[in-house]
Amino acid sequence: MLFVAASSTQAAGEFYCCPDPASGRRICGDTLPEQCRGRAYRVLDSGGNIVKEVGPPMTAEQKIELAAENRRKKQLEEAARELRRRDQALLDTYATPQDIDLAQRKAEADVNLAMRDTQGRIDAAVNKRKKFEQEAEFYKKKAMPPELAKELRALDHEIKVQQELMDVKKHDFAAIKAKYDADRKRYFELTGRSPAPAPTGGAAPATPERR
Repeated sequence: MLFVAASSTQAAGEFYCCPDPASGRRICGDTLPEQCRGRAYRVLDSGGNIVKEVGPPMTAEQKIELAAENRRKKQLEEAARELRRRDQALLDTYATPQDIDLAQRKAEADVNLAMRDTQGRIDAAVNKRKKFEQEAEFYKKKAMPPELAKELRALDHEIKVQQELMDVKKHDFAAIKAKYDADRKRYFELTGRSPAPAPTGGAAPATPERR
């Protein structure tokens, strides 16, 4: 059934209405009129009340924008889920702020131990090189034996490698402090507790200047 209506409250159930593109008058039907396809229309109940409004089909640009918005919402939802997971893991790991302090001290102690070992290897290589340097003094005016030159090059390489390793360990030490500072801050945010002064982190051992 199709009819043009200013008011049609006699029909039972819902019906569909849209402006007639030709006359501008409202055209309605108990099924979607052909003239309303591909256009905005309203669904009315038998009392003439609007049940819902359906907008016109989206343009290609609108479809692209909607797809981009849906992707953005999905990314935000995934980020929120990941944050909730990390927050729960944080609360499961630390029962008290002191647990964070203890974990930080242990992690820093492990790195400090590795740094001391590395510094020991640097010192040993530097001392060994000094002995070969003394021997090389005898060859200032003549060719240095190949084995002596090889030893000096090997020691230079060893010192360079160990110094680079020391730089990595220093970076690890700074990263540990940043991690536990962030964990501590987030823990207080989640629990509503008042933060106590953060513990002073273990100082990295001093290293000699590079050669």
